[in-house]
Amino acid sequence: MDTKRQYEVVFIVDPTADEEVSRLTEGFTQIVTDQGGVVTKAETMGKRPLAYEILHHKDGTFVLLEIEGSGREIAELERRMRVNDRILRYITVRVDEDRRRANKLKERRTRKAAKRPERGGHARRGPAMEFAEATSE
Repeated sequence: MDTKRQYEVVFIVDPTADEEVSRLTEGFTQIVTDQGGVVTKAETMGKRPLAYEILHHKDGTFVLLEIEGSGREIAELERRMRVNDRILRYITVRVDEDRRRANKLKERRTRKAAKRPERGGHARRGPAMEFAEATSE
């Protein structure tokens, strides 16, 4: 697994552990860098209501990590999250293929737009337009 892939990891922290969120995020960032990965973005999205109750909690603090790595660091990160009592839920999504596909579509759209001739701002004159002009006079 030599190739660098991009992942998004979102985890929900126990809402009673407000002061621990930054410490947990820094710890997880350190785990990723120790394993050879790079955290490109770490964002705390704040306290939000949960869709359903988890361990008698109705809200939680959401944190997003964007990681670039081989996958080995993701396995270690998920293992650590699984055993941490402060983490209510987590999910990891590989996004490099989706982003590549989106960029390809965006480039295709811009190429098509560049080929397309400029349109004038005039409406097509049909029978309905001529009738409207004739009746307004």
